[in-house]
Amino acid sequence: MTGWLEAIDRLARERAKAGLTRQLRPRAAGDGVVDLAGNDYLGLSVHPEVVAAAGAALSSFGLGATGSRLVRGTTGPHAELESALAGWLGAAGALVFSSGYLANLAVIRAVGAVCDLIVSDAYNHASLIDGCKISGIRTAVAPHNDPAAVAALLDAHPGRAAVVTESVFSVDGDLAPLAALHEVTSARGALLIVDDAHALGLLGQRGAGGVAAAGLAGKPDVLVTATLSKALGGAGGVVAGPAAFIRHLVDTGRTFIYDTAPPPAVVAGVLAAVRVAADADDRRAVLTARGAEIAARLRSAGYAVPDPAAGVLSVPAPGPEAAVAWAADCRDRGVAVGCFRPPSTPDGSSRLRLTLNAGVDGADFARALNVIVECAP
Repeated sequence: MTGWLEAIDRLARERAKAGLTRQLRPRAAGDGVVDLAGNDYLGLSVHPEVVAAAGAALSSFGLGATGSRLVRGTTGPHAELESALAGWLGAAGALVFSSGYLANLAVIRAVGAVCDLIVSDAYNHASLIDGCKISGIRTAVAPHNDPAAVAALLDAHPGRAAVVTESVFSVDGDLAPLAALHEVTSARGALLIVDDAHALGLLGQRGAGGVAAAGLAGKPDVLVTATLSKALGGAGGVVAGPAAFIRHLVDTGRTFIYDTAPPPAVVAGVLAAVRVAADADDRRAVLTARGAEIAARLRSAGYAVPDPAAGVLSVPAPGPEAAVAWAADCRDRGVAVGCFRPPSTPDGSSRLRLTLNAGVDGADFARALNVIVECAP
C-alpha cells in the first residue's frame, strides 16, 4: 500500500532536480513587503469604501453564503453585482461564480451545446486549457496571437466553432488582437470567448476591459469572462454575454449549480470596488506611468522587455533555478515578485513576472525597482 507514496516521492525528487518545487509562504497582515507579485492592480483590496462595504455585509449576512446560488446563496448583493458588471461591461447579462477558474470551466463547457470545435490560443491560462479538456469538445491549439492561423483552422472545420483567448495574457502581459480575431470569427459564424481577467479595470473607457477597448462590448457573438480578484481586489468570477446564454449557464452550468456561492461580504466589497474602479482614471494613469518606468529601467539593465499593455510585465530569466533565486533575493530585501516556471509558462521558459499596483507608495515603488535590478542574475 505504500508503493504509491514512494512513486509520489520520486516525482517530487524529479521536480526538485528540475528546479520546479513550489512552496507555500504564509504572510502576515501589514508585513511591509512591497507587493509587485499580487494582482491588486488598483489597490482596491484595502480601499476604505471597499472594506466598509464588505464589513457591513459581513455584519448583516454572516461569514458564508450558506448554500449554492440556486438554494440560499443568492443575496441582494449578488444580484446588484451582476447588474453592475453587466452595465460596466456593456453586456445584456452577467453571472457571478465563486472564482474566475470556475467561470472559465463553465463557459467553455456551455458552448458545447452549440459548438463542436474550440480553437484555443497556445498561451491561454490553465483554467481555459482545463475548460477545453473537460468540455469534451474537440480542441485545436492555435499559435499565439495569430488571427491568420485561427482563420485557417476555422476554414477547415465545417461545423460551428468557438475561439478562446485572453485579452491580456497572464504570463507575458501582452495584448491579444481582439478586433482582428473578431473579424475572423464573425465572418465564419464562430463565437469569440475572451478571458478579460487582466484587463478589467485597466483598459477601455472607465476601465471596462480589453473587450470594450477593442470596440466589442455587447456583441452577440462575444462572451466575456473575468476574475473579481485582480483589479477589483476581491474574489470570484463572472461570465457576461447575451441574456439567453446567461440563462443557459444558470440551467446547465455545473460549476455554478453545484458550488457554494461566494460570501455576501466579498460580493458587497467587489460591488463597491466596481463603482470605485469605474471612476479610477487617476489610478490607471499611475499604472501606465509606472509600467513605462519599470520597463525602461529594465531595458537599461539589458533586459528586452516592452512597455506593459496593462499591469503585467514579464522579464526573462536564464532558467528555473535562476528565476527562483532572483525572486528569493528580492523577497529577502522586502520586495515580492512573481516567479513563473514550467508548467505555468506555456513555452517552457522561466520568467520573473512583475505586476503593477497603484496602491504602492511612490518611494516604495522606486526602492523596489532598485532591488529588482540589483538582484538580477
